[in-house]
Amino acid sequence: MGAIVMDNCEIGSNTIIAAGAVVTEGTIVPSGCIYAGVPAKKVKDISQELINGEIDRIANNYLMYSSWFK
Repeated sequence: MGAIVMDNCEIGSNTIIAAGAVVTEGTIVPSGCIYAGVPAKKVKDISQELINGEIDRIANNYLMYSSWFK
């Protein structure tokens, strides 16, 4: 959704990069957190409840939306 991830970044699992965020070159984003802003910085940790439900729902919706434009 318009996020920019530069070269040599590592994005951990169960992580959300906000729309419009710019993850600068070489940034290591740990698992289970939300990054946002320009440059992207950690906003908060993601609770286990959110990981179990909301991230899966968002990911499935994103895959569905992408199939509409193939």
